[in-house]
Amino acid sequence: MAATVCATATAVGVSAPAQAAPQCNFTRTVCLFDATGYSGNRLTLTSLTPGGTCVSLLAAGWGGRARSALNTGTTSAALFANDNCVGGPLQIPPGGGVSNLGSFAADSVWVP
Repeated sequence: MAATVCATATAVGVSAPAQAAPQCNFTRTVCLFDATGYSGNRLTLTSLTPGGTCVSLLAAGWGGRARSALNTGTTSAALFANDNCVGGPLQIPPGGGVSNLGSFAADSVWVP
């Protein structure tokens, strides 16, 4: 079941998301998946704030769950290992994705 959170949301193994378009065919959106390869359950995040906002994945019930991520926005999104978008980010490039987050456990995301 896909969940949608309206809010605002960096990269090891960056890959183009062309093959994953049906899984995240929204504009200005960050889609997180609980399996690698842009599969499994999806959390969809869109910013309602100009310039973006930080979303707590802990509050959304997704702390440490994301295993892959897509960014359909025109600016970079970023995952953070801590809540409140604190610490070194893992970038998700504009129009790109990370098909395997490896051991990175995200607890917050900056949605542009």
